[in-house]
Formats: sequence, structure tokens, C-alpha cells
Amino acid sequence: MPVSSASIINTSIFILTGFPGLDQYHPWFSIPFSSIYTLVFLGNCMVLHVIRTELSLHQPMFYFLAMLALTDLCMGLSTVHTVLGVLWGLNQEVSQDACIAQTYFIHGLSSIESGVLLAMAFDRFTAICNPLRYTSLLTNSRVIHFMVAILMRAALSILPVIIRLKFFHYCRPHILSHSFCLHQDLLRLACSDIRFNSLYALALVICTLLLDAVLILISYVFILHTVLAIASREERLKSLQTCVSHICAVLVFYIPIIGLTMVHRFGKHLSPSVHVLMGNIYILFPPLMNPIIYSVKTQQIRSRMKKWCSLKM
Repeated sequence: MPVSSASIINTSIFILTGFPGLDQYHPWFSIPFSSIYTLVFLGNCMVLHVIRTELSLHQPMFYFLAMLALTDLCMGLSTVHTVLGVLWGLNQEVSQDACIAQTYFIHGLSSIESGVLLAMAFDRFTAICNPLRYTSLLTNSRVIHFMVAILMRAALSILPVIIRLKFFHYCRPHILSHSFCLHQDLLRLACSDIRFNSLYALALVICTLLLDAVLILISYVFILHTVLAIASREERLKSLQTCVSHICAVLVFYIPIIGLTMVHRFGKHLSPSVHVLMGNIYILFPPLMNPIIYSVKTQQIRSRMKKWCSLKM
């Protein structure tokens, strides 16, 4: 859909970007993107369905896994309409309020996912390093408190910068760098004083994503120390295998973030399409891979899925 010049300067409308210079190929790009979104929805719904109907939810790991799948599902739902809308040529315009709302959900859901991965690391740490106290430390009520704390941290911590976005004056052309809205992208278009948003966002990244990553790393240092002290080689491997799916989920979440940051910081000479591709990987790779990882690597879920699928057939 062609974008009018009036839309570009309209203070309440922003223009989403697909792959710059490759507009004629957007219908072809829409095929893999549509397939990915379909897999995201089906995969995470399958995991939630198996957990809800088959597994014993008194196990803390499955509380956190259900929350992770729900977070990934919401990430897909929050971006599918703009990403596919651009690629299908339906609409490139998004209102300011809708753009700010999408920004809130994308960054909030990223914070939730980081918090869930930290909680899952604590679950693995407790199960391996303090197995005799596992059930007393991770009671159902305590797990629910953890989940509420993760939600509240994500929902409230980013509100100050999100609210300020509403009152900024956007005097530059309202063309965004991606097919969805991000905080740093909106700051680039603002002519108001953005120092508070920039500093607060940096502090927030350090206190949430970076701190969570450091705590996850520390937990695995203790886990590795405990595992290496086990005399039996088979027991060591068995203990480490319970962590494989979580380690993969951590890498799937943090590697795209690091890659996107590096491209934005050092890749200014790269094609804009590379920035767009990295942004889409950041949004879609974790929701796509997490259901696959936990379906393949978690024995309980894998066996239940096989049994459920065989019954359906």
C-alpha cells in the first residue's frame, strides 16, 4: 500500500517498514513469516495444552514453562498484525497510541521472559544443589509469588518511559525502522528532551536483562560445581541433562538481543534490511524455538506429546 506524504508528517500516524528496497518481494517474504507465526501459535498452544491436561502442575518447572509459553504466545499476538500487515501490503500505518501500546507489550514481554528464565534457573539450582529442600523451598504458593513478582516488575518498571512517549513531539519523518514499534525507534523520531528515557531505559536494561543474565550465569556456576563433585559419571550426565533445555532457552533469548544490539551499535554501514532482519529474529526466534526445545529435550513433555498425538491419529 503506498504511503502518502501527509501520513509521514501526521503527528498521530507512524509508518512501519518492511525490508527497504525489497518491497516487490514482500509477498514472497510473507510466506515464511506466516509459517513462522503459525508455528509459534501452534507450538506454544500445544505446550500449554499438554501442561494443562496431562502434567502435574504441582511441579514448579511446569508452572514456569507454562508462563514462558504464554509469554511467547503473547509476543506473537502483539506483533503479527503489523508484521504481516506490512508484508501482505494491507497497511503500513499505525496510530501513535497503538504504536506506544505495542512498544509497551514488546518490551514488557521481553522483561517477563527474562524473569521466567531466571526463575527456571533458580528451579534447576535448587533441584540439583539442594534436592532435599526442593519441595519445601519451591512450594506452589512461593512459585505463584515468583510469577506475580515477574509480572509486576515487567508491567510497572517500563511505565515511566512509556507514558512519556505519549507527550513527546515527533517532528522528524514518522518512518520507523521495523514492522513493529520499539522504544529506541520512537526516541529517534522525537524532538523533545529524551535524556530521561535514554538513561532510564539503559538503567532498566542493566537492572533486568543484564542482572538476570548474571544471576543465571552464577546459578550455573554453582550447579556445575555441585555436579562435578558427584562421583558417578552417569549421575553427572543425568543431572546436566535436566538443564539442557533451559540452557538452550537462555541462549535462544539472549543471543538475538546481543546480535541486535551489536548491529545497532556497530553495523551502521550495513544494509537497512540487516537491521530489519535482526529485529524480526529478536521478536520471533525465541517464541519459535522454545516449544521445539522443550518438546524435544523435556522427557515428560515429549512422551506426553507422543502419546497424545498417537491417540489423535
